[in-house]
Amino acid sequence: MLPESITNLIEQFSKLPGVGPKTAGRLTFYLLTKPKDDVENLGQALLGLNEKLCLCEDCFNFATEKKCQICQSSKRNKAQIMIVSEPLDIVAMEKTEYNGVYHVLGGVISPIDGVGPENLRISQILPRIKGRAVKELILATDPSLEGEATAMFIQKTIGRDLPDLKIKITRIARGLPVGGDLEYADEETLSQALMGRREY
Repeated sequence: MLPESITNLIEQFSKLPGVGPKTAGRLTFYLLTKPKDDVENLGQALLGLNEKLCLCEDCFNFATEKKCQICQSSKRNKAQIMIVSEPLDIVAMEKTEYNGVYHVLGGVISPIDGVGPENLRISQILPRIKGRAVKELILATDPSLEGEATAMFIQKTIGRDLPDLKIKITRIARGLPVGGDLEYADEETLSQALMGRREY
């Protein structure tokens, strides 16, 4: 009942993560109300998304040069490396006071999805810390089953392949979100919050 151009755009929006047919329809009809210039700018932004983009040769974040802005910066603490699953995690961490550098794995270990350690950038961590002045490795994968398995695998790999390396390996704390209610928290979250308590 709709023109092909509209149904095609709804179909394309529906392929995005977290976007169902209804949301895809709303987005499409919203764009139909916008001026032609706005729609063209969106189209140009989409077409230019992959142009001039590459992966940073150090941390594997998206970059426009061989090294991303974070790895190039002389103000960053190169002795601290935070391991994250995806580049989007860096966006979240940059809102905090963290001033070290990163290492992007490109996912987490998930046998159900066919993702094993060999599919991630785990082996590339070792050259970054071997022979360099790295003092701390922060494991910042999600607090999910897959995230925990990935963090544990990385810790064991470093211990096995670099047994003489004196490096502090830490895991980001888990617990209650700001504004959360104790009564609605699950047992695991409460346990982690209790274990991660600090002097006030």
